[in-house]
Amino acid sequence: MEFDKIFINNALLLAPMEDVTDLPFRVICKRQGADIVYSEFIASEGIVRDSARSKQKMEIAEEERPCAIQIFGHDVENMVKSAKVVEDSGADFIDINYGCWVKKVVTRNAGAALLKDPDKMAEMTRRVAESVDIPVTVKTRLGWSKDEIVILKVAPMLEQAGAKALAVHCRTRDQGMKGPVDWNWIPRIKEVVGIPVILNGDVITPEDTKRAFEATGCDAVMIGRGAIGNPFLFKRSKLYLQSGELPPEPSAEERINVCLGHLELSLKYKGFPRGLYEFRKHYGGYLKGLFNASSVRQKLVVAGSFEECSRLLQDYLEYLVKEDRI
Repeated sequence: MEFDKIFINNALLLAPMEDVTDLPFRVICKRQGADIVYSEFIASEGIVRDSARSKQKMEIAEEERPCAIQIFGHDVENMVKSAKVVEDSGADFIDINYGCWVKKVVTRNAGAALLKDPDKMAEMTRRVAESVDIPVTVKTRLGWSKDEIVILKVAPMLEQAGAKALAVHCRTRDQGMKGPVDWNWIPRIKEVVGIPVILNGDVITPEDTKRAFEATGCDAVMIGRGAIGNPFLFKRSKLYLQSGELPPEPSAEERINVCLGHLELSLKYKGFPRGLYEFRKHYGGYLKGLFNASSVRQKLVVAGSFEECSRLLQDYLEYLVKEDRI
């Protein structure tokens, strides 16, 4: 994938996910091999109002670059103003969200709702791209519904408006996150645009990653839910793409060590107790599939300090070794 000053062969990207891709998680995924990471989506209105929550979402660690800040909204002027703020915050590029399907977003005529108004999508993209000096990219879906698939019309319009790359979640808005993805649209999109086309949707395993590149000719693969609790997917996918041999699953020790590193970052950037409380949703993913994991997870979600969490996880690791379940 190549745009602006970014060139990465077989690029693997961390998808923007609300309440997931905060700074600590992005850093962990970067350490595990993600080439480019994206922030949670941020409402342009919140950025314009200078809300504390929006400002925190825009924080970037040097370790995670290149990092995109994703914005969404319905008002073009606010999108332009917010884009300038994002540029000043130090983002490497700006991504516009035209793909969020949830009701609270589309009822505000933002996210995937704009798929019903391609002309406004193009105008918004052009105005944002003209207002900043850093690259502007777009993430969207195939269309509003199976009867309203507009991506082949929209993609060239976005390119002409100044988008430097296009990520496509290969579902329609009415599918949400359910039902089959249709990767067959990716080569068709590549026929009508010259910018990089990024495949997104149901990339869960290293085999999925390899198949996505080989079957569609996409320029990059964007991984979303497959990375939740499993940031190791990036490293394992890279090794599989390079060697053709499927790497082993991460060991219990590696999972626990990365989990603790992630928790440390959460506390560093969010403080105590918020960093501890908000991290609790990650334990299930890191411990998934390990022997008798539910017993330690129940203790972790009520633990009151990093030291207690560390002790619980180290004791659990010793238990796994003793039971020969490592």
